[in-house]
Amino acid sequence: MRKLILFVFVWSISFLSLKAQPFIADVNAFSKADSLVSPPQNAILLIGSSSFTYWKDVAIYFPGRVFINRAFGGSSLTHQIDYVEKVVYPYQPKQILIYCGENDIAASHMATADSVFNRFVRLHQLIRKKYPKVRISFVSIKPSPVRAEFLPTIISANNLIANFCVQNKKTDFIDIFSSMLNAEGKPMEELFIADRLHMNAKGYAIWAKIIAPYLVN
Repeated sequence: MRKLILFVFVWSISFLSLKAQPFIADVNAFSKADSLVSPPQNAILLIGSSSFTYWKDVAIYFPGRVFINRAFGGSSLTHQIDYVEKVVYPYQPKQILIYCGENDIAASHMATADSVFNRFVRLHQLIRKKYPKVRISFVSIKPSPVRAEFLPTIISANNLIANFCVQNKKTDFIDIFSSMLNAEGKPMEELFIADRLHMNAKGYAIWAKIIAPYLVN
C-alpha cells in the first residue's frame, strides 16, 4: 500500500511539474536531437514560434546557408526567455533570427505593445550577454488575417522594437509586415493556409526575399 501511495505521489509531482513547464517536451526534444547529432557551428539559429517551426524547408530558400531551427509552436517571448539556456546557449551561431511576439499579443486582450517590447528587450539582453558579437535579427510580427483585431497592438510593438534595434549594434529589425498587406492595408489572405494564421509557400517566399539581405556571410 505504501509503495502504491509513493508511486501516485511521485507521478503526481512529475505531472504537475510538466504542466508548470509548458513546451518542455519540445525543448527536451531539441536536446535529444543534439545528443544524437552534433549541431553545426557558425550556423544561423532560428528561434521563436510556429512561423519558424513550420519553415522546415528554410534552407531551400537560402542555398549555401546552414540553419539550426529551434523554434517551437505556440511559444511567446516569455517562453523564449525561460528556455534561452536550452534553445540558444548550447549553440555557437553566427546569427540569431527571432520570430516571436504574435502569441504574446493574441493570448490576452490585456497584452500591450509595451509589454511585448519589454519582453523582447529582456530576451535581447540575455542573448547579448552570452554572445556579445553575434548578430541578432528580429523578424517583425506578421499581420495574420485571423488576428486582424490585434493589428494596432502589433504595429505599435513592431515600431517600438524597430526603434530599439536601430539603437543597438549588431541588431536588425526585418520588416516583413508591410509586404504582407494589400492595397487596402489589410492582411493578404492568399499568403496563408486555411487557418489564416500560418503561411503557405507564397508567404515564405516573401519572407525569404526580405530576409536574404540581412543574413551574414
